[in-house]
Amino acid sequence: MDALLNRLREEIEESTEGLADVDWSRAPQGRWNSAQILEHLGRSYGTTAKMLELCMETGNAPQIRAAKIRELLVKLLIVNLGVFPSGAKSPVQVLPQGDSGPEALRRALSNLERMDIAIAKAELCWGNDKPIAMHPILGPLNPAQWRKFHYLHGHHHVRQMRERVGRKAAG
Repeated sequence: MDALLNRLREEIEESTEGLADVDWSRAPQGRWNSAQILEHLGRSYGTTAKMLELCMETGNAPQIRAAKIRELLVKLLIVNLGVFPSGAKSPVQVLPQGDSGPEALRRALSNLERMDIAIAKAELCWGNDKPIAMHPILGPLNPAQWRKFHYLHGHHHVRQMRERVGRKAAG
């Protein structure tokens, strides 16, 4: 597994180790709980993996357009500067649907591995310096940008999960 995504896997595992049923559902009013956060992450990783897998299965090159100014600015903020804003609306396809905490954790870790494999295969097919797929908010991303985005996105949510259960970051 890619080093950055492996680090994310470790953060997810550490932040969920030994959670009781009540811990999975703890959240501030109107915010996602840890189970919902992990389900969202799992759906995000699965969506990215599926998008790349379909391109490779069909043998079609990815449909990439030039980035719009807004996409460039948001990509600069998130991917280059590492600033992940809170409160952004998630695309419908990655909203939580009600998985239990343990099921959401299983999905997140499984889809994280699946996505890592799909990014690596896409990188072999199309190279590491060109965009391999379009992100709905950030626009065209190359393999390293996809990995960094998913790490930063996941890390952002892992911090939220730790806050909900009163855990500090490891190390």
